[in-house]
Amino acid sequence: MSQSIQESDARPADESVPALAAPGSLRELWLVAMPLMISSGSLSLMHVVDRIFLTWVSVDALAASMPAGVFNWTVMSIPFGVAMYTNTFVAQYDGAGRHDRVVASLWQGGVLALLSGLLLLVGVPLAGPIFHAMGHAENVREMEIVYFRTLICGAVPMLLAAVLSSFFSGRGQTRVVMWVHLGSALLNAVLDYVLIFGAGPFPELGIFGAALATVLANVVACAVFGILVWRIARSEGYPLLEQRRVDLPLLGRLVRFGVPNGMQVLVDIGAFCVFVVVVGQLGTNELAATNIALNLNSLAFVPMFGLGTAVMTLVGRRIGQDEPLVAEKSTWSALRVSLFYMAFWAGTYLFLPDLLLMPYAAFARIDSFAEIRPVVVVLLRFVAIYSVFDALAIVFGSAIRGAGDTRFSFWWTLACGWCLLVLPAWWLSRNIPEHGLYGCWGAASVYITAMGVGFCLRFRGGLWKSMRVIESGEEAVPDDLPLP
Repeated sequence: MSQSIQESDARPADESVPALAAPGSLRELWLVAMPLMISSGSLSLMHVVDRIFLTWVSVDALAASMPAGVFNWTVMSIPFGVAMYTNTFVAQYDGAGRHDRVVASLWQGGVLALLSGLLLLVGVPLAGPIFHAMGHAENVREMEIVYFRTLICGAVPMLLAAVLSSFFSGRGQTRVVMWVHLGSALLNAVLDYVLIFGAGPFPELGIFGAALATVLANVVACAVFGILVWRIARSEGYPLLEQRRVDLPLLGRLVRFGVPNGMQVLVDIGAFCVFVVVVGQLGTNELAATNIALNLNSLAFVPMFGLGTAVMTLVGRRIGQDEPLVAEKSTWSALRVSLFYMAFWAGTYLFLPDLLLMPYAAFARIDSFAEIRPVVVVLLRFVAIYSVFDALAIVFGSAIRGAGDTRFSFWWTLACGWCLLVLPAWWLSRNIPEHGLYGCWGAASVYITAMGVGFCLRFRGGLWKSMRVIESGEEAVPDDLPLP
């Protein structure tokens, strides 16, 4: 593509980001991050509602949902990491003012999401042997298989929704993402109740109904994002259909930077998957207590993903504009917000645990829930301690990945995950089983602390300031292969 075409396609770099905010300011961060935090919080609430309803079904159903859910995230982590990294390409191209490459990135992400989502369906017949090997109680194991098989069938719409949402989040139009995800969470909550317990003409489906509700909500979110991308891209002058092709160099760069990002998600979630499996071998009550503690942790942790996406977006845009110092300023602003937010939740976990546990206890069997309640209270103390370092890991990790530093993220997470979480948790559960649960949670706390410190030091090192995922403005765009 010639330089003249690129210039005619360019626009003011900050057109998509709220114009009233100064670059790098706390206000700019807030305008971009707040909708994404609400959006991620709605997804967190969606999972919390799932677990609350399953608590009312039985402790076995509650215990089964966590290993199956975490394993589902584990196998989806690489394609999901690639899909979400489309956001960085969109942000950097948008910062450089290149409409054509924004939508070209969207098409490449969509191709990868579709292919990888279909490939994941091979996990359906493999679910039985995998969950049998985990060694959990038979009733729990059967529910795990049903829950996982249903969720994995919804991989394609979930991945496509992630790619399509990056068209908005990467350009700073985060309110669109917020409203779609809020609607999806509300729909999921309604479908949860209807399908889990049976309402009207619908039969009682139990844990299968919980997974089916999640899949249907993702299908609707994907469809809505697709319609909005079509309408807004055409109205704002993005050459959506004109870029409908496989761009091999761009696809290769998305794989080159996105796969390490996905691998980082894989080793992070995979480490916690092994952690949950090890805890499950200690007993059903230990697994159920861990499930609730992690579920309540998600109320603080998952909205932070929204802040992380905002940091990636702002850093990506500033890198595209060759303004790394402004990107650095935005990151420090994000850290202040995250520390304040996590301090609030840490206080809640420490001083108001029973308030958080009330919905779980409301319609659960009194005798079974009474056994796990004191254990959950102790586990929430671990959550309170490591929450601050979680903030460091998310903010600084998102910042360096927004510039393109995905390989360090992968290797650091791999080293910490296996050396500080997986191996210690496995050894403690085998050699000190009477203290295995709290030992495992201690290892998780050390792991998250090391992650936060490592990403902080990497960010302060400043290597990310010279990184890019996009080609230079003068570089010619190679020939492409049209999509059918």
